[in-house]
Amino acid sequence: MGLTFDSLMSASGDEPDSLYGLVAHAVRISADKTTYRFLLRKEARFHDGSPLTAHDVAFSLNILKTKGHPSIRQPLRDLEAAEAEADDIVVVRLKPHHSREAALIVARQPIFSTAYYADHPFDETTLEPPLGSGAYRVSTFDAAHYIVFERVPDYWGKGLAVNIGQANFDRIRFEYFGDRKVAFEAFKAGVFSFREEFTSAVWATGYDFAAVKDGRVKRVTLPDESPMGTQGWFLNVRRDKFKDARLRQAMGLAFDFEWTNANIMYGVYSRTTSFFQNSPMAAQGSPTPKEIALLEPFRNDLDPSVFGEVYVPPVSDGSGQDRELLRRAATLFSDAGCKRAGSVLTLPDGKPFDIEFLGFDNALEPHTAPFIRNLKLLGIEARYRVVDAAQYKRRLDDFDYDIVTSRFGLGLAPGEDMRSTFGSEAASLPGSHNVSGIAITAVDALIEKALVVDTREQLTFICRAIDRILRSGHYWVPMWNKPNHLVAYWDLFGRPERSPRYDIGIVSTWWYDEEKAKRTHFAGR
Repeated sequence: MGLTFDSLMSASGDEPDSLYGLVAHAVRISADKTTYRFLLRKEARFHDGSPLTAHDVAFSLNILKTKGHPSIRQPLRDLEAAEAEADDIVVVRLKPHHSREAALIVARQPIFSTAYYADHPFDETTLEPPLGSGAYRVSTFDAAHYIVFERVPDYWGKGLAVNIGQANFDRIRFEYFGDRKVAFEAFKAGVFSFREEFTSAVWATGYDFAAVKDGRVKRVTLPDESPMGTQGWFLNVRRDKFKDARLRQAMGLAFDFEWTNANIMYGVYSRTTSFFQNSPMAAQGSPTPKEIALLEPFRNDLDPSVFGEVYVPPVSDGSGQDRELLRRAATLFSDAGCKRAGSVLTLPDGKPFDIEFLGFDNALEPHTAPFIRNLKLLGIEARYRVVDAAQYKRRLDDFDYDIVTSRFGLGLAPGEDMRSTFGSEAASLPGSHNVSGIAITAVDALIEKALVVDTREQLTFICRAIDRILRSGHYWVPMWNKPNHLVAYWDLFGRPERSPRYDIGIVSTWWYDEEKAKRTHFAGR
């Protein structure tokens, strides 16, 4: 839906920290950087032809701050007020000592029509496409099956420099499937034309059908210079069974990445170790003096391991059941007060130790099954449960789970996202991204420092300190990563010789090539 809404400013796929004018053509910033005057383009229009004014911008920011989803409200906490000074000037006031990202977050928010929402409750679910102002509008859709966006022929901003070379498709259709295997068969049959592959086994063995062999379907690997993101099984420490870090560490020792990578993922992946993977912010080795200076005020509250070598998951022997690692896990369980009675491991309170891995599809079941087998060898009754997507989302929002898989990226300049992912306030905020329930005073304090630092060097040392604390807490069992995108597509498209550094740019910068389409005989929709 972001395709249908414009914002004050727009980002660049080649730059991590820059925004350029979109609805706003200029910004005036007060000396203390708490007041921003955005000067709007008078030609900005909604899709019904009505003017997009400062009143719409102020309405949008204020209603997102009060009625937006928690994941939006929290980043907007430093927004004090937004008001229209004139039809083409919106004044945004930020709180003193606001985060360095506050203005960037405000400038990227979608702009809604005040007139439209005068007749439509903002916080009610609806199947009526809302009025937008962006390069696309919703054309047709069938809930849970597909949605089609059509390019707006008289889009007001199509001639702006920030939009040149983008929004090249007349129609963009997203198809939805309840099962990845069914989706892949649909791609092979030409039901849809582009697919990013996330299953290494399919990438290695599945693309042997006729359209690949005769060149009508292309397979390419696109580089990605952005941080890899963090993916893992996250343990819900809101539950008593996961309170003890020794117990959490022991569980991690039962996952044999080396066996899984070799036997299930064709050796495509590398082990994830850090919450800032593939980034200078990832902690390495022993803390530097600058990191120690940041951590020292919290020494009494932190595990001593934070001040030593940063935790890295051990490399297994690749057998799938590394006895040495399993023995270490059993010792940690014993140290945490667990007892073994026959084949059952009991928690310190005497209850059997049982856990449920919650998912909404079966994609990770082959990877989780050997992990579960090792947990059962240790006496844990573990199971993998799949629920429908709606139930999964509801349980995720309510923190009603033992373990879930999550993947998130904190970008090249981590800031506000850390507060919503690792912050104590987010731990109790339904629907937040803090899936493990991390609530650590030292982390909160370091995040606040990260939000106001002036240099990337300072930010780097703060993030490394945060990484050390989180990794010492064993809130997750880290999974895997790869520094590229595996994509397959029917040969219908033209694309730039070089992809954006931090965005593969499929929807934004590729285009439909009619001559290729004739040769390919694509049968899709």
